[in-house]
Amino acid sequence: MTVWRPSVTVAAVIERGGRFLFVEERIDGRLVLNQPAGHLDPGESLIAACRREVLEETAHRFEPKALLGVYRWHYAPQDVTFLRFCFSGTVLGEEQRPLDKEIEALRWLTPKELAARRADHRSPLVQKCVDDFLAGRHFPLELLSNEYA
Repeated sequence: MTVWRPSVTVAAVIERGGRFLFVEERIDGRLVLNQPAGHLDPGESLIAACRREVLEETAHRFEPKALLGVYRWHYAPQDVTFLRFCFSGTVLGEEQRPLDKEIEALRWLTPKELAARRADHRSPLVQKCVDDFLAGRHFPLELLSNEYA
């Protein structure tokens, strides 16, 4: 019997002055847009993973404040299902450090600019997370179980 194991990821929607922070990264030879995001490491909490991924991909110190949602996406070419926990929060500052090697650039985009680049989105979750943020779908972390922390 095959056991289904989705790939658990975290992502951050970071907004400043009506613009959202995205990373441009090269995946399978293609330049794509994504929220700062990455995989949950063994033994790591979702919040710690989100802080770490934002720092590694953008050099921004990020503090998650709310859960935007939990999303499922099946990437058919590799038959992988991703289970994404997306958070919003605040940037506490920036550090002088190299970014992950896959990251080619950081982009601050308006919702309109993001929509115009839909063909560049790494997955449909990129737009969905921003849409949920704009719709006010925030679940404050203090209302959630301590297992997130």
